[in-house]
Order: sequence, then structure tokens, then C-alpha cells
Amino acid sequence: MTPVAAGLWGIAALFALMALRTPVAFAMLFVGFFGMWALEGERAATALILTESYSAVSGYTLVVVPMFVLLGNVASAAGFSRGLYDAANAWVGRFRGGLASASVIGCAAFSAVSGSSVATAVTLGKVALPEMRRLGYGDGLATGAVAAGGTLGFLIPPSTGFVLYAILTEESIGRLFMAGILPGLLMSALFIAAVWLVVLRRPEIGPRGEAASFAERLRLLARAAPLLAIIVISIGGIYIGAFTPVEASGIGAVLVIALAFASRAMSGAAFRAALLDTLKTSAMLYMIVIGANVLNPFLAVTRIPATLGEGLGGLGLGPYGMLAVIILAYVVMGMFMDGLSMLVISIPIVYPMIVGAGFDPIWFGVVAVIVIEMGMITPPVGLNVFVVRGVAGDVPLTTIFRGIMPFLAAMLLTLLLIIAFPDIALLIPNSMFD
Repeated sequence: MTPVAAGLWGIAALFALMALRTPVAFAMLFVGFFGMWALEGERAATALILTESYSAVSGYTLVVVPMFVLLGNVASAAGFSRGLYDAANAWVGRFRGGLASASVIGCAAFSAVSGSSVATAVTLGKVALPEMRRLGYGDGLATGAVAAGGTLGFLIPPSTGFVLYAILTEESIGRLFMAGILPGLLMSALFIAAVWLVVLRRPEIGPRGEAASFAERLRLLARAAPLLAIIVISIGGIYIGAFTPVEASGIGAVLVIALAFASRAMSGAAFRAALLDTLKTSAMLYMIVIGANVLNPFLAVTRIPATLGEGLGGLGLGPYGMLAVIILAYVVMGMFMDGLSMLVISIPIVYPMIVGAGFDPIWFGVVAVIVIEMGMITPPVGLNVFVVRGVAGDVPLTTIFRGIMPFLAAMLLTLLLIIAFPDIALLIPNSMFD
């Protein structure tokens, strides 16, 4: 059997295992180990799994994962998400569709501490959906705004997606975090524009909220200010070079824990639950990294990435034609796979092709994350849709999927703008090192 044929069989086995609901980390471990055994022998496969398992989790940069996960879990347990939503609602809730816009703003702000799409959707959904229902918002607009807003957790730093992309490609975590800021703000603005267009066409599904006085708006903004300050310190500190992303994650986690206890917003039991949830999430992410590090050498030996690159190059599509094919493949994969699985499986294959085509790898990291975000709200899987369905209760899935369509269009527009104007993603990271 040729190496390429072995690689194709390995990829087929990987998808088959995932179809049988094998956790993606163990599916990658299985395929990487036995694939290397088939090609290089038992000794090479055993050495691979031993050395890669250790090196994958012993790197200092991976500490950023549990620290930012802890930061988000503590912020959620302490109820700080409520303060972010209330502040946003006080400023924009009096407009038509204002609560939906406030949900987007709250999701964007909470994304800067959670780094998780699902956590953002669940946390803000519990706060925002009851309020929108109380005021008579249409179910599609309400759930669509929360499901789409939750995807910002995968783009706005500290993004778990960027951390995994950096580990898989050996790119700078700090540069990727900075690259996600302007696209995240752009997408948030386009989500709000989508809300405005929907309620312009159907005003009855986005009634005005209660107007808050200027003093009340300032009071609620001041209540959310400590958490916003932690966000600015963590992300801003990376930008000005005061500390590394790992140091930023530790400083942010310590500050949010101190804030939670100082304000008596979190009990000891809630803190222990946040720690346990952090351990579970971090263990899952570490296993995914180990699995990817075992699978990647096997794919390299099979020459699948190089062969695919040569094949696409032979079609004469050009760099942007190749990019279009890759994006289309992501869209199809997003219909059946969750975001992290797509990332760890695809990046070892497409990254060499992207670099070979002359694209900036930091820029492509943003493009890949946005396309993966789109998969989080597209049928039939749409992980964020199912998460919001669980929070909303009796809202049919078809209603939620219809509700996210304007936001999906906004995400597509964001993607096209970043492809047409790469500086949207590269301006901040490039300015850091110029």
C-alpha cells in the first residue's frame, strides 16, 4: 500500500470513528498510532505516541487554555454576564430590536473573557432570552441573536480556536489574538445591523424596551466596569507588550477571582464548581492537542497535504481558487462536525497548502475561525443552535434556524470583507511588531 493510499484510508477511518461517536481526541490517537504502525512499524508508532503525548502538553504556552477557561467560568459563576447584558440593554434597549442588539453586545463582551462559543451562548441566553420573551420578541429573532452572538466567543480573543490553531501551526498566539479584534468588532456591528434590518421589515417582532435614564445607564455601566477593566488589562496588556498571552491569562484569572470574592458575587461552592468545570474542559482540550500531535506526523508521512496541494495547483485555480475550494470544504464539514474537530483535523492538511499559495497564516487563521463559526449555526448540526434550543425550551429548531439566517448573511459578509481587505485582520498584529 502506498503512503497516500494509507493516508486516505486513515482519513476515512477517522470520519468513521467520529460517526460512531468516538471522541475526536481518541479517534485521532487511534488513526495516528495504527497508521504510523502500518507505515513505519511498531517501534516508530510507540515512540511517536510516547514523545508526542509528553511534548504536546508540556509546552509553557498551553497554560493559556486552563487560565482563560477558568477566567470565563468564574465570570459566569459570579453572574458578571448579567452586568454586561444589563449595561448594554440600558444603552440600546430603548430602540426597536434593542434587546437583541444588547444580546449581541453582551455576547461580544463576554467572549473577551470566556473564549468559548458554547459558554457564551449558554450564559447570555439564560439572561437575555427571558427578557426578550417578556417584551414579546419573536422567537426567531431572540434565539437567532443569542445563537449568532455566541459564535463571537470563537473569534474575539481569548479564543480557544486561536489557541489550538497556534499550537497546530506553531504561529504566535499573541498575534492571532490581536488579529481577531477588528474582525470580531466588525462582525458584532454587522450582527447589530442585521437586527436593525429584520425589525425594520417586521417591527412587531422587536418592540422597544423600557428607556433608562442617563443616570441609570451610567450606574449600570459602572457596575460592569470592573469586568470590562479586566478585559482591557488582559487583552490590552498583550497589545502593548506588557506581558505575554500566558501571563495575560494568569493575570486575568487572578483578577476576576479577586473581583468575584471581593464583591461577594460567588460562594465557595460555586468557585469549586468553576474549578471542576475548568479541569474537565482543559482535560478535553489537552487530549485533543495530544491526538492532533499524534495524527499530524502520520499525515506528514503519507504526504496527503503535499499531494492535495499539488492536485489543486494542477487544476490551475490560482491562490484564490484554492482558497475558495478550502472554504467550501469547511462549509460542508461544518454541517456535520463541531468547530474544534474541524480545526484539529483540517489544519494539518490545509495549512501547508495555504502557506504554499502565499497567504498570510495569521490572516488565514481568522478566515478559518470565521468559517468554522458559520458551521456552529448552520443545519443540520449547528451546535450553538442546539445549545440555545436547550436554554429556550419550547422553541422549535426550525424557528431558530430561520432566525439565524440574517446573522449567517452578516458572517458571510464579514468573511468576504476580510478576504477582500486582509488588513482588517492584520492591521493590529502587524502594528505590534513594526
